[in-house]
Amino acid sequence: MSEITQHLTEAVAQSYCKVPESIMKASQDELDNVKLEIVKGNLPEDIQGHVFIVAPVGSVNSGGLPYPDGDSLLNGDGMIYRFDFDRPGEVTVKTRIVKPPDYYADKATQPGSKYEKYKFLNRGIARLSMSLGLRNQLNTAFLPMKFAADSCDRLLVTYDAGRPYEIDTDSLEVVTPVGSNKEWRGELDRLKIPIIINAKKFPCKSILSTAHPAFDYAGEGKMFTVNYGRAAASFIEGIQWVYEIEEIPELIEEILVALTGFGELDFFKYISRALWDLSGDIWQNLMNCIGSIFGKELEDFTYLVCWDGVGELERWKLVLPDGTPVKIEQTIHQLGVTKDYVVLMDTAFIMGLEQVINNPFPKNKKLERRLRNLLERPPLPDSNIYIVPRAALKAGQRPAISDKEVEVVAQKVVIPLEAAHFLVDYDNPQGNITLHVAHLCGMQVAEWLRKYDVSASKPHKPVPNYLHGMEHDETDIGRMGRYVINGDTGQLIESQVISDVNATWAVDLYAYLDRLPTGLTPGQLENVYWSSFGLWRDLMTNYIVDLYEDYKYRLMPLSEVLRLAQKGKPACLFRLHPKSMVIADRYEFPCGYMTLSPQFIPRGDGESSTNGYIVCAVCFEDEKLGPTNQIWIFDGNNLAKGPLCQLYDSKLKFGFTLHTAWLRQIGKRQASYKIPVQQDYQELVDQNNPEIRKLFKDEVYPYFD
Repeated sequence: MSEITQHLTEAVAQSYCKVPESIMKASQDELDNVKLEIVKGNLPEDIQGHVFIVAPVGSVNSGGLPYPDGDSLLNGDGMIYRFDFDRPGEVTVKTRIVKPPDYYADKATQPGSKYEKYKFLNRGIARLSMSLGLRNQLNTAFLPMKFAADSCDRLLVTYDAGRPYEIDTDSLEVVTPVGSNKEWRGELDRLKIPIIINAKKFPCKSILSTAHPAFDYAGEGKMFTVNYGRAAASFIEGIQWVYEIEEIPELIEEILVALTGFGELDFFKYISRALWDLSGDIWQNLMNCIGSIFGKELEDFTYLVCWDGVGELERWKLVLPDGTPVKIEQTIHQLGVTKDYVVLMDTAFIMGLEQVINNPFPKNKKLERRLRNLLERPPLPDSNIYIVPRAALKAGQRPAISDKEVEVVAQKVVIPLEAAHFLVDYDNPQGNITLHVAHLCGMQVAEWLRKYDVSASKPHKPVPNYLHGMEHDETDIGRMGRYVINGDTGQLIESQVISDVNATWAVDLYAYLDRLPTGLTPGQLENVYWSSFGLWRDLMTNYIVDLYEDYKYRLMPLSEVLRLAQKGKPACLFRLHPKSMVIADRYEFPCGYMTLSPQFIPRGDGESSTNGYIVCAVCFEDEKLGPTNQIWIFDGNNLAKGPLCQLYDSKLKFGFTLHTAWLRQIGKRQASYKIPVQQDYQELVDQNNPEIRKLFKDEVYPYFD
């Protein structure tokens, strides 16, 4: 009996929900117009357009997911899945891996190649080469755009650690980045620590942006994004020389294990957690001291960036009312645009020391475990929000042609509870901004199940092997928030927060009517569809429970969360009515099913926020088919009655999918904007040795001639 079969038998016997194996498996095989089988139900006759879904599918040398060594499944090249509903009675799918220039550099430096010494390695949820820099994996989200001069929609694919790229919606091939390398500031651009690292020479710059830029359909017709860097993270990156250590002497390794073991004792854990509470001031003093040595190399910076679709990027450096720079402590995973403001949120992802020293000693899992426990820190329990008045965005810096920075003041607002995603109403009457927030409560999104993790349930067995690399559970019930904030003063005028014991476990991904028949953005969000992750016994580990034992905003006692996790809470697709904060409709998936990537498709011209269909990815174990990935279609007016149609093909193995987009029509890209690859990279490449210059000349540039 296989380990997975044995685990399924145990789950049935003990009446708890097994995490579907299919969410852990993804193929890197590209598909061309494969017709999907309708395995249940009927395809709606009036469904239309094209749904795009993106997912990480492993690295160029892994052949897909899962990783054999248990790396995070969120680390991987993006695969675009386009589902076409443009033919009566059928649905086809086309897929392509997203292949920017650094993809080909990664491919050319695989083990066994002549450039192997420059190889990229998985580090946390990022992929890094100590010689070439940071991979832009483009695996997270999309942004549809239509500028004034465009005859058809354009589409960006995005990632938090890299420039967004425009793709051809017909071929799905990458066309161009938004902005040249000169127009983006890398987090490590100015860092040079002799012998250890010289980030100035990285051909693949360490650019931090957002996976969710925003486009203003109703106003100026411009795209907004960010470019930022963190002084603390820049310094930490300087110790990444440890990544190059494949083996260390056994005696030294055992000494390190013993030393780090002290950190696991209760007394030392108490001390370390107390130090985390005090670490803000201590860390800042340390950074000030180091900064006095390295000068501006370690400064924090946050730029708001604007693009008109044809010319250079324009940016403004964000400062607080007292003139100090806006400092991002975690990530800006998302921003929003209203009629008069741009809204940024410091979102609940950790990319700190525990991510950097993810697995420096791959042959010693005991040491890795102790390092993680010693360095553990949950995301900030509050959400820092920065509001920028659009009226102040005049005559910004154009970094392609000018070094003179332009500052603009941002208003800071802090709301309780952490979050990864939020939406905003476009209208902001009397300067009042309405935010709709999904709060991930007590969940460490940037962490994953390791080989040495054990269940929080007695007798604390090791987590099933097939789940290595999977996300942890949420350790408190999630919440949905609606906030009204004055954009000029930062005053919190109104807040309402709800939870639901059957629906709001790890609510994250969303869908809604994003454009009216006029092509403009709705003034207010009338209905938003959200998908929740559910609560799973096998994803509740000792590590994550210990990390959130003293969670600041706990609503449900941890003992009750653990009790509920024993049997599990199902994944859920629900419709929230934001104005009343009532869950108006829902579908609770069967035990053992997971759902991701909801997308709203309007009926006809799309005048109503519920008159349409919800398409989503579903993973489960089928009695006949085994681990299965399917596409389900729901009636947007009636989720409760279940899926109208289920679509399948044995070659469709998408695993843990992320965000989506819908376009009414696709076609060959018409826009003329394009950054030439060799021109874009050559100045960076020329700073390196002849072998790296030859690598780019022979293995990268030819794909973009």
